[in-house]
Parts: sequence; structure tokens; C-alpha cells
Amino acid sequence: MGENYISYREENGSINISEDVISSIVRTAAADVEGVSGLSVTAGAELAEMIGLKTLPKGVKVRFENNRILVDTIISVSYGCNVVSVAKNVQDAVRNVILSSTGFEDAEVNVHVSGISFDR
Repeated sequence: MGENYISYREENGSINISEDVISSIVRTAAADVEGVSGLSVTAGAELAEMIGLKTLPKGVKVRFENNRILVDTIISVSYGCNVVSVAKNVQDAVRNVILSSTGFEDAEVNVHVSGISFDR
């Protein structure tokens, strides 16, 4: 479970949203973008998961810093698609889903293209 939460304070109490929830929302939004063939993880993350240090959400890293949501997504793009267009569409989709799901407007979305996938 994520250790960081984004919190909304109101006079009736507070609402806390885990980074794991944001990661799940982001993964779904990114995977639904046309041209995205999948989400990836880095080699270091795979190694950490293999030896049981931490289970990481595949292809997404979410952090909350200085009242901002910082998101890194690592994607593979389908061969024949414009890489920059797909990455921009992922960026827009993720930013929109964060806004619509959490109401939080200050989000930085970084998209990392780790490879191209070919049809078999």
C-alpha cells in the first residue's frame, strides 16, 4: 500500500486518497489511449519486485510533493503510430482523469516511451 496520501480538509473532516488509487486510475487511462501497446517497468523495479522488496504498479509512479501530484508513466507504443502524438495523448488522458477523479488540478504528467511493439 502506498505511504503517501493526498488530503482534502473540510470542516466536517478530511478525505485521503492513496497514491495506489491514483496509480490504478492512471494505468487504466494510459492503457486506453490508442497506440499504447502496454505499460512497462524499469529493470530496477522488476528486480526489486522479484526479490520481494516492493510490488510496484506496472508502468506508473505517483508522488505527492508540495501539494502537487507528480506522475511518471512508462509506455510502449505500437509500431506505425506517431510516438510524440501517442505520448501527448497519454499525457492529456492522464491529466484529465486525475482532474475528473480527484478534483486536483495541479498535476505534472511525464510520459516515458520505453519501446516500440510490433504485431506478431
